[in-house]
Amino acid sequence: MANCPAAPLLLRSGDRETLQRLVRYTSVRAGLAQRARIVLLAAEGISNTEIAEKVGTTRNTVIPWRARYTDAGIAGLADHDRSARPRRIDHRAIVAATLRPPPKKLGHALVLEAPDCPVGDGPHHRGQNLTVVRGGPWREGTFKFSTDPELVAKVVDVVGFYLAPPENAVVLCVDEKPQIQALERTPSGLLMQPGKAAAHTHDYIRHGTSTLFPAPEIATGHVTAACKPQHRRQEFLAFLKQMARAYPERELHLVIDN
Repeated sequence: MANCPAAPLLLRSGDRETLQRLVRYTSVRAGLAQRARIVLLAAEGISNTEIAEKVGTTRNTVIPWRARYTDAGIAGLADHDRSARPRRIDHRAIVAATLRPPPKKLGHALVLEAPDCPVGDGPHHRGQNLTVVRGGPWREGTFKFSTDPELVAKVVDVVGFYLAPPENAVVLCVDEKPQIQALERTPSGLLMQPGKAAAHTHDYIRHGTSTLFPAPEIATGHVTAACKPQHRRQEFLAFLKQMARAYPERELHLVIDN
């Protein structure tokens, strides 16, 4: 008689509208929305087996949630704390452990693989912990402390262009890329053939180096650029004059690297 309709579930006053919102809103967690739908279908007197088929679960899941609603209302549909043991992870210990050299008996192995490592219960957990704190013992970054006494004033000036750009003016970001190698492959590459990818030789001809001076316009993305054979103040001054000619009778503001 498992398919016989159960007695309709009695909803508490005002709960039907709340349950319908939980089912309808996309911001609600999928599990909570499913439980709300179970309760609404149970209120219509639909059998537990049919409810399970409609919401994509099992009859053994439907019955406890009906009971939870009967006992505690909508609050009973929330997730309860699990009975598993609490986490014993110290993220600061994870980072500290990666900074210590490994024991000599482990050679070059990671210190997190040491049996006495205080940050997990095994290699699998240690790897998960490193993921949590976004740690990577093989990675390396850079940082720099500025000694420029006018740093704050310069930063305020540059940020001001973005927060309050000057009216009817042009703001250009000026940078330089020196020592660009002008290389040419030799000989010409081989075209793609059936069953073979395109290919080229490993050697090349050097044509010296070049310096690129670009000046992107912040507002439109338009780039004024020039390539010079050398990287001196004369070339940079010539590029500044080129920018002045590119924007005649316009107020120019330049954000220059270094």
